[in-house]
Amino acid sequence: ALKAYQQLLATGLNSDEKQSVLNSIGTVYRNMGQYQAALESYNQALAIVRDKQRYFYDATNAEGTILNNIGSVYEQLGQYQAALDSYKQALAIVRESSGRQTTLINIGSVSEKMGQHQAALESYEQALAIARGVKDRPTEGVILLHKGKVYQKIGQHQTALESYQEALTILREVGNRPGEGQALNNIGEAHYNLGQHQTALEYYQQALAIREEVSDKAGTGVTFNNIGATLEAQKQPELAIIFYKQSVNIKEAIRKDIRGLSKEQQQSFTETVADSYRRLADLLLQQNRVLEAQRVLDLLKVQELDDYLRNVRGNDQTALGVENLPPEQQFIEKYNEVQNQAILLGKELAQLRQIPEAQQTPAQQQRIAELVAKQGQIKRSFVEFTKRPDVVALVQQLNQTTKEQNLQLGKLTNISDNLRNLKQNAVLLYPLILENRIELILTTPDSPPIRRTVPVKRAELNKAIINFRQALIVPSRDAVAPARQLYDWLIKPLENDLNAAQAKTIIYAPDGQLRYIPLAALHDGKGWLVQRFRVNNITADSLTDFNTKPQQQLRVLAGAFTQGSYDFSVGDRQFSFSGLPFAGREVETLAAGVPGTTKLIDKDFSKQATIPRLDNHSVVHFATHAALVQGKPDESFILFGNGDRVSMREVENTWRMTNVDLIVLSACETGLGNQLGNGEEILGFGYLMQSAGARAAIASLWKVDDGGTQALMSAFYEAMKGDNITKAEAL
Repeated sequence: ALKAYQQLLATGLNSDEKQSVLNSIGTVYRNMGQYQAALESYNQALAIVRDKQRYFYDATNAEGTILNNIGSVYEQLGQYQAALDSYKQALAIVRESSGRQTTLINIGSVSEKMGQHQAALESYEQALAIARGVKDRPTEGVILLHKGKVYQKIGQHQTALESYQEALTILREVGNRPGEGQALNNIGEAHYNLGQHQTALEYYQQALAIREEVSDKAGTGVTFNNIGATLEAQKQPELAIIFYKQSVNIKEAIRKDIRGLSKEQQQSFTETVADSYRRLADLLLQQNRVLEAQRVLDLLKVQELDDYLRNVRGNDQTALGVENLPPEQQFIEKYNEVQNQAILLGKELAQLRQIPEAQQTPAQQQRIAELVAKQGQIKRSFVEFTKRPDVVALVQQLNQTTKEQNLQLGKLTNISDNLRNLKQNAVLLYPLILENRIELILTTPDSPPIRRTVPVKRAELNKAIINFRQALIVPSRDAVAPARQLYDWLIKPLENDLNAAQAKTIIYAPDGQLRYIPLAALHDGKGWLVQRFRVNNITADSLTDFNTKPQQQLRVLAGAFTQGSYDFSVGDRQFSFSGLPFAGREVETLAAGVPGTTKLIDKDFSKQATIPRLDNHSVVHFATHAALVQGKPDESFILFGNGDRVSMREVENTWRMTNVDLIVLSACETGLGNQLGNGEEILGFGYLMQSAGARAAIASLWKVDDGGTQALMSAFYEAMKGDNITKAEAL
């Protein structure tokens, strides 16, 4: 479609046709996830429309449509204020009722995401008044769902329930089966929030039948998650695990095609399912099912990347999800038999309800009554199903069996093979931060995953992380005490296991705020961890190729920002950066040690001069400012010597580094303003460099004296010239 539109654009179009084609191109780019290109096309179309209106040509409807499209791009990017501004501009000019209704719904949606709940309700009320005024019953039902969700978010669960029930009546009346499934699911959520767990389960069963019937995979995943949460609340962990697994597996199966989902489906699915991974891992660890928990922790990293970057695609390995144990698989098969009956019944009932009541025959009315009665039985059937002797036996089998012995998971045992093939005495460490404890999962080349539990509250851990980070940033402060405290929590419980494995390399996938500190800088009371182990961070095992071989010859592209200053704003932050006096020496020393180094200094160090050269080198070294900002990849950036900037989103879309072994940002900063999130921006940086083709990346976590950086980098590259030395060893 994009190629056809671009070819059409090159023909002799009039202004109306041109703006229409540009608007369509923008929509194609938006659906492809190429948001910057979408904005450029939409803005070109907008300029044409506004230019025509200078000559008293009325194109307000077209302008409003384009402004709504621009707003939707900003909304998908998480730039909610920009989205709201665009939607409000559209509302100010659109006069046609359906256009105003759509715009008000959009304003309600983005206001809801910004936490402006009263404003969201007001917008939805205005949209609802329009829908009722023109008797637009389908849209009325959808708006009532939106209203209910806002009431749910502000804790008014009874009001939310009433809104959902009103929506359900309308959506059934108009034959909106996906909407009916969503309404039933939301009614279940309202009952869950009111503490009515059994009633919640009844509605979830109805919702699941419809969502499976209409092939609403995202919605099915949400409802599976909700069933899991309800069973967890009812102290049925074995059953909760089964349903959480189904939710996670659906997420992984559709990850490659999440752009094919509607905006509402993406939002609902991401918001609801993101927590499934952590809850599932927690439950599995409580059941001492460590091998499965490790798999979930790996997929959690992928999910966190998706939450941050919004369009992370999985691979064949992640798409496999988490395998069911044999008793779990048998449970699902039996459960599906019950669900299939519900699906067939619901489909027949929906078809009969589409016949106006005045036109229904007595036989049809009788059949509807029979189906409604059977539907009531199915609402209560889940409890009966879980009490069936054959189902109870399967759950008992899960309780009594050593879970790891049941697993036939080649994709998990591959981790040990990968570690063994590295021939570096490597182990894989996954920590999981929970509210009242840390779970440490260690995999070695020759044993199943090992679990160690450390009782420490999340708030206490985060405080220690902040203290340690501040002690490292300020040279006059003592870093040993906080470094030792973190060592006691993260490494000491594993000391015997590390010794038994004769570990020399720790491959580390940190969780949450642990991403803001270097594991290598922990202290055991005698020395730093880096003196005992090489430490490599990874995004996730399932996204890492352990078999890549570095190129033998160093071919370096080195850029430096040494002089001048630049002031600019990104999002709601103001930045002011000056040149780094030692950056020039850093690059010159590097060039002296590695013949043939390509040097780009200050004005020569521009986007235009640098990016096309990236893939011609094995090492890319940038001695310049960079900032990894939490929340929005579009606001994280690298600054070039001439003042150009490239955002992490641009890196994702335009950088190619398939020949690059290593990229270095020696003056990078994270945690700006002492505001630490969950480290997703650091995880995202590593993933983007990896997905662009680079085999490894090094970046500083906070601002460091550039003289010290120059000395470190000079020693690092000198060490890199040694035979058979890894990057971690050189560092």
